[in-house]
Amino acid sequence: MKISVMLHNLKMDPYQGFEKIAEMGVPGVHLNIGSGQFSPENLETKGRKELQNVIKSLGLEISATSAGGVDLADPEDMDKKLSRMKGIMDLTADLGTQICQSHAGIVPRDESDPRWHSMVDGAKELADYGEKIGVTLALETGPEPPELLLRLIQAVGSPALRINYDPANFVIWPAILSTRNKTSYDKAEAIEEFKPVVGVRVLGPYIVHTHAKDAMVDDDGKHHEVPLGEGWIDWPRYVSLLKEVGYDGYFAIERETGPDPVGDVQRAVDFLKRLGL
Repeated sequence: MKISVMLHNLKMDPYQGFEKIAEMGVPGVHLNIGSGQFSPENLETKGRKELQNVIKSLGLEISATSAGGVDLADPEDMDKKLSRMKGIMDLTADLGTQICQSHAGIVPRDESDPRWHSMVDGAKELADYGEKIGVTLALETGPEPPELLLRLIQAVGSPALRINYDPANFVIWPAILSTRNKTSYDKAEAIEEFKPVVGVRVLGPYIVHTHAKDAMVDDDGKHHEVPLGEGWIDWPRYVSLLKEVGYDGYFAIERETGPDPVGDVQRAVDFLKRLGL
């Protein structure tokens, strides 16, 4: 297993960010191409090759691209959304990597819900496209329990639709949903249903990338992303379970908040290395 860093979390010029990641002694960069400087709209063919060469020259590789998100459960403007995602997947292939990570909206729990069929159909079209170009679409965990994501993956039935496992999202999202639904947050119930760590046993065969992010929920039901090792994720057990299911890919450090992004990322690198990565 290897470590990568989500580039934009460093909050610096991206090319300086590549150099900083190389200085940290990790081999991978998790690259956001859903918007901004490296999006399909802003990176033409020549620029794609030049970017790839810069990354390789520093001894790095792209662990995965990040597409941001697309709501596949909402059929409105679906052709436009699918076209945009295919462009991002094309760019992923052009950059020489095989994994494109994306949020896909909230998976409906009721398979008779039209939104369920919209999500299955949209995910299938993207997965079929991924099979043609050699790119796997890795759906990010979060708003639904792992068993529900498993149902979606199995309903689509494509080797090009897999999972980006973010254990912290399984802590954060139950609190978000409690707030939205105006219900009280119960930690024990949330952990039992969303399985932040042991959900690996549910989704294990389908995990192709994972985020190294931590989180907790306070007594008022407010969620907080926190530095790695300071939240509710049992990291030694998480790493152990991933080994049990045969995962041998990247741990991509994601640190979205905090006043010291570079310091937090470096400390996360050190933390993961102490776990044997």
